[in-house]
Amino acid sequence: MILEALSFDFFRNALMAGLLVSVICGVIGSLVVVNRIVFLAGGVAHASYGGVGLAFHLGLPVLPVTAAFSTLAALGMAWVTLSRRERADTIIGVLWAAGMALGIILLDLTPGYNADLMSYLFGSILAVPDADLKLMAWLCALVLALAALFSRGLLVMSFDMEFARARGVPVRFLHFLLMGLTALCVVMVIRVVGLILVMALLTIPPFIAERRARSLPGMMFLAGCLSALFCVLGLYLSFSLDLTCGASIIAVACAGFAVSTLLPRRGALEET
Repeated sequence: MILEALSFDFFRNALMAGLLVSVICGVIGSLVVVNRIVFLAGGVAHASYGGVGLAFHLGLPVLPVTAAFSTLAALGMAWVTLSRRERADTIIGVLWAAGMALGIILLDLTPGYNADLMSYLFGSILAVPDADLKLMAWLCALVLALAALFSRGLLVMSFDMEFARARGVPVRFLHFLLMGLTALCVVMVIRVVGLILVMALLTIPPFIAERRARSLPGMMFLAGCLSALFCVLGLYLSFSLDLTCGASIIAVACAGFAVSTLLPRRGALEET
């Protein structure tokens, strides 16, 4: 069955998109989980809908516009968490809602019916065109390059922010960088599983990996492998049973999560 599916161009594109997303989710998702900014990442994911609405309203390519909009929203949320900590959760919730509302209003003001709109809510990995696949590859390379360039600082900050400050690590800059990278990651994941399910793929594989890994790099590698496994199995399940791809991928991930919670924890992350 899987060999039959690989004979189709759309399925090969879907598989490549899933693998690209798996790599970036393994790296950025692990940083999100370890730094305990899942709520922040969720705010960025939902605010990004404003970028989708803006792109449709202006008649521009969706992924580049959404990436730029999401990055600006992420930097705004990063500033809030550092400058207004006592009200950070409330303000992030407002930005979250504002992005969603902006996207809906812009879509209401856009003439005609946008058939591709639902793909950004629930994902449409089987409809990823070559142009989007190339852009996803460039975004993946950019995110991985920046994460590798500042890997030591991100590693230290992830385990002890106060110690990182004492060691002269530019924590403020790295916090903004991490939020920007998270925004780019979110945009890629939305294309695969949709806005509704983006946080599941971003956090479930790293959570499972955290229970098995002994270092952050090891956690990233294992999370990437698990993401790839979930994507491949979800695609196979979707193709063979004619199910929605994004939901199938997340269903497999949730099953993996359930199994992992029943097994004893073996990992104990160390700063290496």
